[in-house]
Amino acid sequence: MQQADLLIVNGRIHKIGKDLQPSEADKVIDAAGKYVLPGMIDDQVHFRDPGLTHKGGLQSESRAAVAGGITSFMDMPNVKPPTVTLKALDDKFAMAEGKCAANYAFYMGATNDNLDELRGLKNGVTCGIKVFMGASTGNMLVDDPVVLDNIFADVETIVITHCEDTPMIKRNEDLYRERYGEDIPLKFHPEIRSTEACYASTERAVGLARKHGTRLHVLHLTSAKELEFFAPGDVNDKQITLEVCAHHLFFSEEDYEQRGAFIKCNPAIKKASDRAALIKAVAEGRIDIIATDHAPHTLEEKTGTYFKTAAGLPLVQYALPSVLEKVQDKQLSLEKVVQVTSHNVADRFRVIDRGYLREGYWADITIVDMDKGITDTPETVLYKCDWSPFDGFTFRSSIDTTIVNGEIVYQNGQLTDVLTLGRRLEFRT
Repeated sequence: MQQADLLIVNGRIHKIGKDLQPSEADKVIDAAGKYVLPGMIDDQVHFRDPGLTHKGGLQSESRAAVAGGITSFMDMPNVKPPTVTLKALDDKFAMAEGKCAANYAFYMGATNDNLDELRGLKNGVTCGIKVFMGASTGNMLVDDPVVLDNIFADVETIVITHCEDTPMIKRNEDLYRERYGEDIPLKFHPEIRSTEACYASTERAVGLARKHGTRLHVLHLTSAKELEFFAPGDVNDKQITLEVCAHHLFFSEEDYEQRGAFIKCNPAIKKASDRAALIKAVAEGRIDIIATDHAPHTLEEKTGTYFKTAAGLPLVQYALPSVLEKVQDKQLSLEKVVQVTSHNVADRFRVIDRGYLREGYWADITIVDMDKGITDTPETVLYKCDWSPFDGFTFRSSIDTTIVNGEIVYQNGQLTDVLTLGRRLEFRT
């Protein structure tokens, strides 16, 4: 961490140094007393375009993201039509051009019957291949062991996994349905989407990656038990890496009584002891990346009995402030937060010229005020779904300014008029 000036020219960081002259710039931002960070790169969002835009969209959710200090995102394939063919992937990129406030990339999804399409996806085209090894939308659950083995053996790009064991979850659902009928209390969600179900699937994914030498990134780990598969270390030295999501570092099962379905997500928020273990694993470098798994649903979709209530939370607007609470509590350092929200994401996914404050890199910058708080209220929410799981919480830190490709997109609590400059992320092969 250093005190310095930063000059942006043509969207990139031109110079970093002390006592740069304001006369060199046509606009000056005074960040005295604040922290200038590389913008967060969120490696897991569901922005709902195409086909599910009653919940959200690339335009609305990317605007909420930049208000939360996120300057780049990687969007998931479980949309309509699902992004499971090379054509669907190309169509999604074409649709996104000129629409996003932040930089973007899209995953291609795996199914039980699209292996030839996956084999045709070359390194550098997109961020990776998403494999749902737990229940998912439509036909995107990959539960054929032969197909799974072939995916891990044959694909060129990084494999990203959602790890939950569906048969175990189904057995748990049947057990609790016998006890409570259709209206199971939400507090049992982490017992249904259990640690054991997560552990079994994570063990399977890690085993396949080790067998085939696959580059594997395990998403949204939720339990202390699963951490035994992962070791601390430099992200650049790892074949298998690990992500945790902001809400799993913030909430615990104690919050179901107050928040109910508004914190129902898959995999489930679990015990306070799991949360503590996850925070410790971030601090020691066992967990490599913090993301959001932003997944908006309408208020109607979040209301009803247990089985009718959708799983997923909108998070991008307040994810970084929620993680900065751990800095305020001295559980994580600010340097560690920057590492796991920016540096490691860029390194792991081989993102070109982003994720660091370096001369020559794109100027994707978040200015954070650690001394000025912000309260999540219905009036401040920017998501299309119009609600937030953090409703009513006052964070001790806030996003002062967000810059994407050298342009101010958010400042002083307001989005600016420059909100369509997001570029397609590029990746090293």
